[in-house]
Amino acid sequence: MSDANTSQDDEGPHEGPIKTPKQLILAVLFSFVVPIFAIVLLVSYVTTEHRSGAGGDGLTPEAVARRILPVGTVAIKDMSDAGVLKSGEQVFAAQCTACHTAGVAGAPKLGDADAWAPRIKTGFEALLNAALKGKNAMAAQGGGDFSDVEIARAVVYMANKAGAKFDEPKVPAAAASAPAVQAAAK
Repeated sequence: MSDANTSQDDEGPHEGPIKTPKQLILAVLFSFVVPIFAIVLLVSYVTTEHRSGAGGDGLTPEAVARRILPVGTVAIKDMSDAGVLKSGEQVFAAQCTACHTAGVAGAPKLGDADAWAPRIKTGFEALLNAALKGKNAMAAQGGGDFSDVEIARAVVYMANKAGAKFDEPKVPAAAASAPAVQAAAK
């Protein structure tokens, strides 16, 4: 009960940090300006395009352009050396060696007479047909981009290394005259 009758002497006059009207105006102004400034900074940070961190780049112009690329494209090859046919060994080294040197996916190894014997018995035409059109795990032309004559030369090269006695295929007349025409043009 004595608490209700406390004297005024213990408590001093109530004063705040604002003592003048100028300070009051500044306090009110800053109480509105500071939060608005903080909100503007936060919005500009959130809407910044180039920020690192979590999230994907799925909506960037580069990613969108990659997704809408056409399914197919036209490739124009340089035909300046079109008349120069590669030898069977060159085609083998460029394309066939990947599987036929190690025997990958059941491919007969180069020089393995036992593995090549049943294939050689089927004849050159059957071997060439399998090489041109593909067989089992081997894609057409072994996945390469060579002329039929070059593939035939590679087939002869591999079969002859395993004991066959196939003759190298003859170059068609149009292909044989191409180097002469090119040489005359130069």
